[in-house]
Amino acid sequence: MAVRRPQRADARRNFDALLKAAREVFAEQGTDVSLEEIARRAGVGIGTLYRNFPTRQDLFCSVYVGEVEELCRAAEEAMDLPPWDGLVAWLRRFVSYVATKRAIHEALNRDSEIFRTCRGAIDEVGGPLLTRAQEAGIARKDARFDDVLRMIAGITSAAFTDERQRERVLGFTLDGIRVRP
Repeated sequence: MAVRRPQRADARRNFDALLKAAREVFAEQGTDVSLEEIARRAGVGIGTLYRNFPTRQDLFCSVYVGEVEELCRAAEEAMDLPPWDGLVAWLRRFVSYVATKRAIHEALNRDSEIFRTCRGAIDEVGGPLLTRAQEAGIARKDARFDDVLRMIAGITSAAFTDERQRERVLGFTLDGIRVRP
């Protein structure tokens, strides 16, 4: 699983700008947004967009895989933190991933190989963070990784009045996972 970036530096910059713009626009406006809007926001022409992503589905898949790649990198970085801090840092990054995934959810084929591969990668990198926190006696032993992901995904699907409210609700959720003496 990897997004195939162009070799030339300028082409790679354009590719990355398109992915970033698509991620933002999909989260803000949904997947029906025009591809011209994505190209405009990325600062490239529509021909550059089509050269990199011949179909809308190619763009959806690349945005999705790119998000999962970043989520996996975040898990590696979280392993350098103390167990609870690492789990929380990664779950906060997971919240951002869920927002992007939700925006392109309808466009993704949930039975596709790419979707299954990405879900497997998330389990592979996130599960050990929960296990490490459980082994340290900081996270509930009865929590399964899939339980935690579903809980966080469910909470992030709600509409919040502002970022502070979302953070408070996420804090309540994390308190439900954490073991307190």
